[in-house]
Amino acid sequence: MQGTRGHSGGRTWDLEERLLEYSAAIIDLTEKLVKTRAGNHVGGQLLRCGTSPYFNHGEAEAAESRADFVHKLGICLKELRESLRALGLVARVPLVEPPSTVEPLLQETDALIRIFKSSIRTASAKLAKEERGLYDCHDSPPCDVRR
Repeated sequence: MQGTRGHSGGRTWDLEERLLEYSAAIIDLTEKLVKTRAGNHVGGQLLRCGTSPYFNHGEAEAAESRADFVHKLGICLKELRESLRALGLVARVPLVEPPSTVEPLLQETDALIRIFKSSIRTASAKLAKEERGLYDCHDSPPCDVRR
């Protein structure tokens, strides 16, 4: 599905690659958490929710309809919000030394949340147009969501 590549500040970025890097950073962080009951518990949760957006983005790219695409992007957003909370907890307790190690991931999580919110808003608006039968020359018909 189009929309995975964007342009920001003169630089092109690929959301799939960005999510892959994010997942790798989450894995690296979870491996550095303290080896305690709390560290293992929070680390396991962070590992699941922090890598999920990468996998679910792949599912969104293979969506069967625009509604399915919006739904799968919503799952990515939900998992990113959960990751933001888990990272906040890791930094607060702290479960990693130094706690400032988490800051870049907190910033990237926030940026990804903004990207997904915007993508969902755009795709939802197109879906609403489709449902009302309104298309302009730049919108694809419902059967062609993978332009």
